Amino acid sequence: MHPVDHTGGPARSSHVGSDAMPSFPEHGLAPAELIAEMRRRKEGDADWRGGKTWSLVYKTDDDDVVKVLEDAYALYLYENALNPFAFPSLREYESEVVDWVADMLHAPASVGGSMSSGGTESIFLAMQVARDRAKAERGITHTEVVVPTTAHPAFDKAAHYLEIDLKKAPLRDDLRVDVGALTDLITDNTALVVGSAPCYPFGVIDPIEEIAAAAAARGVPCHVDACLGGFVLPFWERLGEPLPLWDFRVEGVTSISADVHKYGYAVKGASTVIHRSADALKYQLFLVSDWVGGIYGSMTTAGTRPAGPIAAAWAVLRHLGVEGYVRLTQVVLDTTRALQKGIDAIDGLHVKGEPDASTFAFGSDEVDIFAVCDVMDEKGWRLDRQPDSLHVIVMPQHARIADQFLADLAEAVASHGESKGKEARYA
Repeated sequence: MHPVDHTGGPARSSHVGSDAMPSFPEHGLAPAELIAEMRRRKEGDADWRGGKTWSLVYKTDDDDVVKVLEDAYALYLYENALNPFAFPSLREYESEVVDWVADMLHAPASVGGSMSSGGTESIFLAMQVARDRAKAERGITHTEVVVPTTAHPAFDKAAHYLEIDLKKAPLRDDLRVDVGALTDLITDNTALVVGSAPCYPFGVIDPIEEIAAAAAARGVPCHVDACLGGFVLPFWERLGEPLPLWDFRVEGVTSISADVHKYGYAVKGASTVIHRSADALKYQLFLVSDWVGGIYGSMTTAGTRPAGPIAAAWAVLRHLGVEGYVRLTQVVLDTTRALQKGIDAIDGLHVKGEPDASTFAFGSDEVDIFAVCDVMDEKGWRLDRQPDSLHVIVMPQHARIADQFLADLAEAVASHGESKGKEARYA
């Protein structure tokens, strides 16, 4: 079985082009030599420490947060969250993280949920619950899920593995889903209807109230993908920024996914899926009661689960609290506004649509935006390429480099050559 590289294709083995496969190392390396080799290999990686990445890494620039994460993770390097009876502290951390996230999302007392390894798994679990509930309660055997065309590819991935028919609704001119078209796609086989808060490509919140109402009218659950926005929108609102309702305050919303390792600033491997009713968890649980080794149960797709991300997620939430998240979100808000204003001021460029928070795309009707991106690549910036735009996720660390980014971008627009033909690609 071949490993997979970052482009999603099979990784090239280190022995390609040679006659022999390298043998397993006979002798070990001393720690200092080993780490030196790893540092050498990292030299070509994206410069997230310098604030030059605009996705993939979510960092605060707060040294106390970094120290809390490192120390909390190190306390749980070897523990296994598969068995909460062996490690009750992990059960407590996960339970409290779920409770805190549910409170942040205005969930009712009936709520239930769990942590997962990331947004993809949280979405997978929401889809699994919808499929199995539809089969058990409505007798549906050919499951359909309706999503906007801007829904994250994790829905496609889950649909593939769970054998669900994914139906995609087009967008309005404002880049939000066309609720009329979405409603027309709902059938008797629909197990779930989805909206994003916000969608990844353009940073706009779908009309969740309308989506949830359309789903409820047909007796169908509604999931909100807030993997990206779950930990920024609540504090954006606290800062007085107007937002449409998108969370459990919308009556028809039955589940929400929200990543702690994005704007929650935890280390990778920490997300949540929250259900309006804890009753949904019986469809999320996998249980084998007659194994010769004893009862085996798991609330997530994974069996063995690393303890570090759970402990670190709890630690950073407990360390920052509402006050800390409001403070960091203010930095993100101010930086987002400065970047959007600066981009719109560059001749030929414009922000696409009216983004609701700190994620947005920008493009051009006058210049080759990919040729511009080629120049930005040469300057060390890592912007994600979309089919007709470049993509930005603003983090607190971008406050210190915003001016340099805008200056480099203006120079790239003025001095770019022909596009090198790099394709639009996120992963």
